Amino acid sequence: MSPATLLVCALLVLAFSGLMAMAGLGAAFLFVPLFYYLGVPLAEATPAALLLNAVSLSLASVNYWRGGLVDWRVGLPLLVTAVAFAPLGAHLTPQVDRRILLGLFAAFLAFAGFMMLRRRAGVRGQALGRVGTAAAGLGVGGAAGFLGGLLGVGGGNFILPVLTWVGLDAKVAAGTTAVVVLFSSLSGFLGHATLGRLDPVFLGVTGLMAAAGSAVGSQLMKTRVSSVQLKKVIGGVLWLIAVKMAFDAMK
Repeated sequence: MSPATLLVCALLVLAFSGLMAMAGLGAAFLFVPLFYYLGVPLAEATPAALLLNAVSLSLASVNYWRGGLVDWRVGLPLLVTAVAFAPLGAHLTPQVDRRILLGLFAAFLAFAGFMMLRRRAGVRGQALGRVGTAAAGLGVGGAAGFLGGLLGVGGGNFILPVLTWVGLDAKVAAGTTAVVVLFSSLSGFLGHATLGRLDPVFLGVTGLMAAAGSAVGSQLMKTRVSSVQLKKVIGGVLWLIAVKMAFDAMK
């Protein structure tokens, strides 16, 4: 990879990591096509994007945990199943027709983004019981981990709107999603890394940029951005993801 290409990748990783960290999503869904279009082979772009997700969201997760923005009742079952299913999705990537999955996922995200922008910031109603919370977490975590590993997107795109719909405050939903996506991305990376070669210089430089962008973005979300503003950011991000996935599905 040329120094100019590496510099462009590093700057874009810095910018997008900060923006996506504010929503607790990570930016793997952007990094995969970005790296590929800049000349990084797809077999390297996918695991690299998942690793950058893990790097950036590790700092964001610490920020959110310290700020009391992680709901462990919901997050722990999500985390366990997402980590378990992410490698399975990664290993099935070469064998599954992704166009159907991408199309369905794009439709879901477009609807989720519309609801996020349309609904006012809600307050959690009657809390789910312990069994209900665990069951919801296990189901959503398994689906998110599998799809995240399969598509190389980390799974937060599926988790975040669900957590918001069940009543979590937008900031708590983003913080909880960040923790889950951190570990599911790392699990997916390990699954993909066994299938391709990785460039340590490329990973090192972009990893530093991802960490810096995430630190800034998560701090802004915790101290400067309201839940209402964050819901608008998340809704816009979900639409952006939906458009990108719909485009990929038509290829």
